[in-house]
Amino acid sequence: MPQKQPNILLILADDMGYSDLGCYGSEIKTPNLDRLAAGGLRMSHAYNCARCCPSRAALLTGLYPHQAGVGHMINNRGTRAYQGYLRDDCATLGEMLREAGYLTGLSGKWHVGGYWARIPEARPTWAFGDPTHPLPTDRGFDRFYGNPAGGGSYFNIMPLVDQDTIIDTPDGFYTTDNYTTAAIGMMDEAMDAQKPFFVHLCYNAPHWPLHALPADIEMYRGSYQRAGGWDVIRTERHERLKGMGTLNPKWPISLRDPAAPPWADNPHKDWDDARMSVYAAQIDRMDQNIGRIIRNLESRGALDDTLIIFVSDNGGSAEFLKEDGAGRKQREPSTTRDGEPVKIGNRVGLKPGGPETFMSYDLPWANMSNAPFRLFKVWVHEGGISTPFIAHWPNGIGRELQGGCRQEPCHFIDIAATLIDLARARYPSEVDGRAITPIEGESFRPLFAGREWNRSRPIFWEHEGNRAVRDGKWKLVRRFPGPWELYDMVADRTELNDLSGRYPDVVSDLARQYDQWAMRCEVLPWEQIIARK
Repeated sequence: MPQKQPNILLILADDMGYSDLGCYGSEIKTPNLDRLAAGGLRMSHAYNCARCCPSRAALLTGLYPHQAGVGHMINNRGTRAYQGYLRDDCATLGEMLREAGYLTGLSGKWHVGGYWARIPEARPTWAFGDPTHPLPTDRGFDRFYGNPAGGGSYFNIMPLVDQDTIIDTPDGFYTTDNYTTAAIGMMDEAMDAQKPFFVHLCYNAPHWPLHALPADIEMYRGSYQRAGGWDVIRTERHERLKGMGTLNPKWPISLRDPAAPPWADNPHKDWDDARMSVYAAQIDRMDQNIGRIIRNLESRGALDDTLIIFVSDNGGSAEFLKEDGAGRKQREPSTTRDGEPVKIGNRVGLKPGGPETFMSYDLPWANMSNAPFRLFKVWVHEGGISTPFIAHWPNGIGRELQGGCRQEPCHFIDIAATLIDLARARYPSEVDGRAITPIEGESFRPLFAGREWNRSRPIFWEHEGNRAVRDGKWKLVRRFPGPWELYDMVADRTELNDLSGRYPDVVSDLARQYDQWAMRCEVLPWEQIIARK
């Protein structure tokens, strides 16, 4: 292992499913991420927290989301576990790595800084400096460029912030391109100053809305209908995953989700092909931009000394946007930069992709994105929490390991612990006299040297009443408000054979551990959280 501190680039995709990359079985063209995987290490059992902001809070702190203050989303529910912004008894990677001598930067989506209130048809404002609405620059990042709230238009994101100032989106703006340019600038600044960098690049791709550039869309237009739609492609992805050694060939693919019709019965094949083509184009564009980063690091002679980690914040999203926009708060301008009205919703026949539309790709395609697993973003079955994981570090990952895939379960909190370890940073016991919650993550640094590693403690999840525990081969999981289910992850990772009736003692033991964890982490019953709305 190298002695000096590595540069660290932590890339986070948004709402991207387990099998959406070429190196995880996809037909989508991702040659740059595939290159990183071939020269690095993949993890088969890497887990997020099932939703955007809870995952971000865990990744930034090494704590479970409730311990970091983001137990649900960014609305303040009146308790510190659900306050909707990072707590002051947690420390961020930005804070810890800056203390260790790194230049720290965050480019893209923040989404752990409280609720962003918007006034329709007016320029949004934010109480910068308000401790209940921290920016990255308030939590250890030297540089910030991006969106402190959530999602929005790829062509006119609101708000766009540079450091602590709201700026207008420039001509030709597209989030994926501009976030990459800013991240490259942060890396260059550090290298020019001969300092190691920690840059957290948080793309909003491929989260809805379906916004992509015409040339990228054209590469995929018609291909999904010609290939046979979501049923055929989902099966093909599963077969490729098995052939790559990523998944056990004995694990059968889960059945098509009951809410997804057979492709053969779909009366809107042309339109659904168009929607998936835009989604694929969003991922393709992200990969193109990662290629820009690779080339820049190569030109600076820094690629071999840079640890690049790529993950997604949750599984593919089955969220449907109603045709009139009802049922969701508007997070985008009602008109484009050119003054055209924005049509919100999945309107059959409306061509997706441009800034004048605001659509999602919907449940059947999300079911394909999460192949071969069940369920989606929000749920804690494997389809909601499984992420592709790529680590590339030529000077830190043994040559004999490069191109391989490890099967040990790990979680976002472990990524944070590993980066602290590799950066030779210190996890603090207190900051400014405030006690800091002890880290929950465990460093998997030994894997980079080819040694054995397994978590010493179980992994826990809770989101909107959906609960799970993973301890060794066992996973106990509940889809709210249903009962506990039990699965053997060695024999049945696609969660098709519920063993709860056969092993009641295992259910009781894991449920007891969950209850102890929930009490320790201030997790409340979902019914109580709903009542606080």
